[in-house]
Amino acid sequence: ATLFSHSNRARERLWRHFQMNEETDSRAVNEGGGEAKAAAPRAEETAPKPDAGAAEGAAEGVVEVKRIKYDDFMKVELRTAKIKLAEKVEGADRLLRLELEVGDEERQIVAGIAEHYAPEDLAGKMIVMVFNLKPAKIRGVKSNGMLLAASTDDTLKLVTIDGEFPTGVRVR
Repeated sequence: ATLFSHSNRARERLWRHFQMNEETDSRAVNEGGGEAKAAAPRAEETAPKPDAGAAEGAAEGVVEVKRIKYDDFMKVELRTAKIKLAEKVEGADRLLRLELEVGDEERQIVAGIAEHYAPEDLAGKMIVMVFNLKPAKIRGVKSNGMLLAASTDDTLKLVTIDGEFPTGVRVR
């Protein structure tokens, strides 16, 4: 079973975000314009081809998942964060700028969630974020992290923490 379900478009945006460096203007990630690196090959393209006899009894539509080592997963630092403020990014229909409390630190991130969440509905939500992601500029706004969300082709839901919980706590 997969941890997150993403549409091809969402998967491509995520891949492009991870490929950018601090100086990159990442309009291409959320708005489809500008220059961006090539998207990651689809799992279907990189998965080993089963031999003819092995296909019998296999479920259709099942995609082979490329496994990573535990040490690779532990390099990604997930932390709890509280959304203090959310507002639209000027000139971008899909982007929100979020101010977060992450332990003793304040962080700003830009997220492509405006089609699914109104800014006024986000204040106070406890979310999970990628804390050690290299900063990037998205539509001219510095983003210092990434929130976690699950999505289908038409729905997006934030990964949230129920009830009261401290911010800045490592998620494992």
